[in-house]
Amino acid sequence: MKVESTSSLIHVDPPGDHHLLGPANIILALGSATLLIPTMYEVATETWTTEQGGHGPIVLATGLWAVWRELKGKCIAQRPGKTALGIACLAVPLALFIVARITGILEIEDFAMYGALVSGVYFIFGGLIIRAIWFPLVYLAFALPPPDTVVAVVTQPAKIAISSWAVSLLQMLGYPAASSGVTIQIGQYQLLVAAACAGLNSIVTLSALCVFYVYLRHRSDPLAFAVIAVAAIPIAIIANFVRVLALVLITYYFGDAVAQGFLHDFAGLVMFVVALAAVFAIDELSRPLLMRAMKRAET
Repeated sequence: MKVESTSSLIHVDPPGDHHLLGPANIILALGSATLLIPTMYEVATETWTTEQGGHGPIVLATGLWAVWRELKGKCIAQRPGKTALGIACLAVPLALFIVARITGILEIEDFAMYGALVSGVYFIFGGLIIRAIWFPLVYLAFALPPPDTVVAVVTQPAKIAISSWAVSLLQMLGYPAASSGVTIQIGQYQLLVAAACAGLNSIVTLSALCVFYVYLRHRSDPLAFAVIAVAAIPIAIIANFVRVLALVLITYYFGDAVAQGFLHDFAGLVMFVVALAAVFAIDELSRPLLMRAMKRAET
């Protein structure tokens, strides 16, 4: 294959040529490691060990596998990105990273780090690599914890809605229940609907798994991709509504200690499995309809 002198070929499998070990690339690699190691250590110890971020290691492992899958056996022309654009793309996340590192805002620091790493990939390999691995790059972002302000904005309406729905249903069934914002009162017990119970964990985790599932099964079908991605959010909300309702009833009949113990986490796990099964079922049920729509579009 004839290649212009200003570019070279990246043989991804086997690994790259010796020219990738030039001084500039080594400096960029060391700089990337300086950003990556301390930040990801904090993410792993502070976020991945919690219920909210427990999906992080799974996303990281499957995301790196997706990168390998996209690049395996391919020869992609290495044309380093445009200097001006590369500097502009790198300057913004680096500035955010420095500010977030100084102020200790991990949720901004990790995304700034990720943006800087992606910019470094563009600097070294150019836009062809970015286009080749665009899905793994988007998917890997699910491994990072979202900013607290985003969490608050997203979960507050969900928490209030779930609390109101649960109390309305309980009142219809004759239970002594009432709600005030995200607080549910039933009998002598008072429960706070936290973000974990309002669907945020399930939305993030379920969305990540659904995106990866659609990537494996419907990679070339944007319509199926959209259907499954959109279905994940209401399914997660409904599943967590059932979870909250079950925990309220458990608290009413067996006490707060029982509801906040093993059954609390077990209910979340069961509801997540049910939600994931519902997504798979929607995929199977919607496939004939999608195929008919595609056939009609072709004719």
